[in-house]
Amino acid sequence: MNDRATVPRGRHAPPLEVRLSVQRRRLFEAAAAEFARSGYAEASAEAISRAAGMSKATFYEHFANKEECILALFDEAATEVLRVMAQATEAGGADPIERLRGGLRAFLAMLARYPNESQTLLVEIIGAGPRAVQRRDEVFALFAEAITAENATAARAGRLAPLASPDDAYAVVGAVAELASRQIRLGVPSDVRDLEPVIERLMLGVMARSDGA
Repeated sequence: MNDRATVPRGRHAPPLEVRLSVQRRRLFEAAAAEFARSGYAEASAEAISRAAGMSKATFYEHFANKEECILALFDEAATEVLRVMAQATEAGGADPIERLRGGLRAFLAMLARYPNESQTLLVEIIGAGPRAVQRRDEVFALFAEAITAENATAARAGRLAPLASPDDAYAVVGAVAELASRQIRLGVPSDVRDLEPVIERLMLGVMARSDGA
């Protein structure tokens, strides 16, 4: 999830590692747009290269094939989303509810800001084969671990009930992913950020105190 970048040429060109990094970011941006436009099955290395303004040979300098490209893009996008969510969670201070809200708002804001990458992350990755599905499951587990950790801290402080099991956290992640996926595919609701109250009710409902405190 990066804004488009270019590098100077000729004698002012930056070192090779910098040029390769910029090329990779441009290919990621082009790949996300192509996957979102055509779907993973119809996308091609040639189309991605053309959209990035590069040769197909340059694409293959970075990725063995389009599967490797979508896996790398998925990892890059997921890592960035987790990083931004972690920052927003910390900004919530000691209040567990504000921490949850901060992470949730950051997640939805990232989806709204990067629609092509979001479609790759939540929709197209499912059709990219067994390795992609496994990677998706692994990343979902990371999101679930983050929820579990936040819940444990809040439970120790007596603010929320502890989750009944790790599966509860994974269930929340799966539900959120499906809600966001539906929004991306069908435009329901019209703005992904409108899902915030729905997801907040879901999360707090799973973690609600049974004693009414």
